[in-house]
Amino acid sequence: MAKKSKSQPGAGAHAEGVDLSEVKRLLSFMEENGLEEFEYESGGVHIRLKRASARPVADPVAPAVPLEARPSTPAPAPVPVAIHEAPKPAIAAANVHVVKSPIVGTFYASPSPEAEPFVTVGARVEAGQTLCIIEAMKLMNEIEADVAGEVVQILVENGHPVEYGEPLFGIRTQGKK
Repeated sequence: MAKKSKSQPGAGAHAEGVDLSEVKRLLSFMEENGLEEFEYESGGVHIRLKRASARPVADPVAPAVPLEARPSTPAPAPVPVAIHEAPKPAIAAANVHVVKSPIVGTFYASPSPEAEPFVTVGARVEAGQTLCIIEAMKLMNEIEADVAGEVVQILVENGHPVEYGEPLFGIRTQGKK
């Protein structure tokens, strides 16, 4: 938001088509619901808000603690951040179809911690078959294969956060070797 336009009387301040009163409302929503990150798109405007993290990065081996069991400490105020393109993992072959995350959330390879993963490398999948779950705002979203073939790559580790459009799986489509 390099340029700011003048505020109109009776309306929220605007910067390049962004209603700053709407941004403030979204920040309040994040704080009220304890959200670390929030993405919003409306009328061609895309906003991504992320809390400044004062806590250390979690140990990747430590088990996740449900929100209900976490101590309630005031979280740092949300801070708007610039959108950066994450580096894309290398896909092994040109004939591999990439299944990407349709939402921001947490990747789960199985329906529950003690269950077997939905798919493993080398597994044959059919279009419409569940590949994983992405949890977003306590909703479990099943991500399905959009092509039939063989899973040749799983690009995300169980329990790790994923971004919108992030590659999740590489599937070699049937009929291609």
